[in-house]
Amino acid sequence: MDSMDCEVLETTLQWVKHGHSAMLGTVVRTWGSAPRPVGSLVTLRQDGLLKGSVSGGCIEDDLVRRVWEPGFARSKPSLVTYGLSADEAHRFGLPCGGTMQIFIEPVAPESELSTVLELIRAGRIARRRVFRETGKVTVTTAETAGPVSCDDIALESFHGPAYRLLIIGAGQLSEYVARMSTPLGYRVTVCDPREEYLAGWQTPETELVKEMPDDLIVRVGLDRNSAVIALTHDPKIDDLALLEALKSPAFYVGAIGSRANCRKRRERLRLFDLTDEQIAALRAPIGMHIGAKTPPEIAISIVAELTSYRNRVEVVQTHALRPERAATV
Repeated sequence: MDSMDCEVLETTLQWVKHGHSAMLGTVVRTWGSAPRPVGSLVTLRQDGLLKGSVSGGCIEDDLVRRVWEPGFARSKPSLVTYGLSADEAHRFGLPCGGTMQIFIEPVAPESELSTVLELIRAGRIARRRVFRETGKVTVTTAETAGPVSCDDIALESFHGPAYRLLIIGAGQLSEYVARMSTPLGYRVTVCDPREEYLAGWQTPETELVKEMPDDLIVRVGLDRNSAVIALTHDPKIDDLALLEALKSPAFYVGAIGSRANCRKRRERLRLFDLTDEQIAALRAPIGMHIGAKTPPEIAISIVAELTSYRNRVEVVQTHALRPERAATV
C-alpha cells in the first residue's frame, strides 16, 4: 500500500470524526487498459470533496455525482462499473477498451479504518473484509499481502507494506533511500553493526537493527517481495549481506561502488558457495545511469531502478543528453 492510500484512509477518518458523511471506493476489477490498478482507493464526501484516485481524474467527478444523487443505495456496499461501452469509455476519457469496477461502501466507526491504520503504522499488514449484504467489517493481521478480491459475499483487501527493503548501512545515502522508499509501500529495515552510524539515524517509520547483516537475513528470511541494498562501502559488512541475499528469492539485490570495486566484489563472491547465475543477479554499480553525483540524486537512481525491477519493466536508454542542451545551474 502506498502513502496515497494511507492519506485516503486518514482523511476519511477525519471527515467522519467531524460529522461528515463519506463513501469509500476501491477498484476491485479492471478489464483491458485501466489508468489505476486494482486496490486503488478514493473517498467521497457528501459535499463533493474527494481524496485519492481510481482513474487518474477520468471518472472521479461523475462518481461523486452518482454516489450522492438521490436513489443511490448508501446504506450498504454496492458496485459501480465504468467503461462497458465504447461510448462510455470515450465519455470518461478511459483508455481504449478500459473498464473498471469500483466497490463503494459507507464509512462509519464500524468500518474499522482506524484499526487498519494502527496496523500499518506498526509495520503490519491488515487483512480487511467487507461483507456485501450486511456491510459488516472484520480486520485481521496477515503475514503477507494478497490480491484484492471481490465476490458475491465480500470484498477482501490488504493494507500495509507489501514489500520489504533491507538497507545495509545507516549513512546519509541510506536516509535518502529510506525516505523515498517508505511512501512506495516498503517496510524499511536498516541494518548496521556500527554504533556511531545508528546513533545519528533520524528517519522515521524505519526499523533499526544492530547486528551483522548476514545474521539478520538468515533470521528474518527473504521472499520474492524483498529487496536488499548494500550501501556501507565496507566489504566486511556489505559482502556478508550479499552472500546471503543472493541465495534468497529477493527480487532485487544491489550494492554501491565504482565499476572497479564492483568487479573486485564479484571476484570475492566467487570464492564462496555462490553460482555464476546468483552472482550475475547482483546489481552493481547500483542504480540507473542518470548522471547522479549527490546523495539525493544517487538515491533517486537507486529507487528508480528498484521500482523498475519491482514492476518488471526493462528501462532502455533511448537517447543521450547533448552537451549544449544540458541544464545549467
